[in-house]
Amino acid sequence: QVELVESGGGSVQAGGSLRLSCTASGYTELMAWFRQAPGKEREGVAAIDYHGGTTYTNSVEGRFTISKDNAKTTLYLQMNSLKPEDTAMYTCAAARRLSPGGYLLPNSFPYWGQGTQVIVSS
Repeated sequence: QVELVESGGGSVQAGGSLRLSCTASGYTELMAWFRQAPGKEREGVAAIDYHGGTTYTNSVEGRFTISKDNAKTTLYLQMNSLKPEDTAMYTCAAARRLSPGGYLLPNSFPYWGQGTQVIVSS
């Protein structure tokens, strides 16, 4: 079992920045951030594997950066140039082993955090 605890959400004006953090209780080979806005499906935002390989959904490419600390237990999401459409509940997800499925697919991740709210006002 891997426990995930997120922090760093909040409210910000459009164009601003936030950094989300997620601390994992154990070893993981793949970690990711997902988000879900009211009335919308959960969306994979960014993922990083234990090699440091990253992938992003198109809408955040160039604005968001996913990273992990050297101990590989804390995941970060640096969000710049935030837009109102980035408003959502952001949730950290993890897997002990890489999955043959896509890095931004929820089914690739058995472990999930509780989420942290991000609100971007125009």
